[in-house]
Amino acid sequence: MDERGAIVINSQLMLRVASQNPHLFNRDVAKVADAVLDEIVAALARGDRVELRGFGSFSVKVREGRIGRNPKTGATVQVPERKFPYFRQGQKFGKRLNSVAEASEGISSAQRTST
Repeated sequence: MDERGAIVINSQLMLRVASQNPHLFNRDVAKVADAVLDEIVAALARGDRVELRGFGSFSVKVREGRIGRNPKTGATVQVPERKFPYFRQGQKFGKRLNSVAEASEGISSAQRTST
């Protein structure tokens, strides 16, 4: 573990969701999570935007093709257009994340505004 905290992997997340919902089997929780993630990926592949209210939105950004250089030889190379996923956090997500960070650091809102 480093200074940023522990890494949560997919299986740990599934176990946590299953423990909070004891009426569901672990395999069912995994199927639902996989279906949600697969649909997000499929929507982005179609060029759609995915918005999860209170969490954030996923979209696809395009990095235009360009002429680059091979750093080893100095030769010019054509770098093709690339698509990449872009996530923008929702307002509620940001507020909740920052309130958790402030609480863990022991900083009150009064201290933050007075500095």
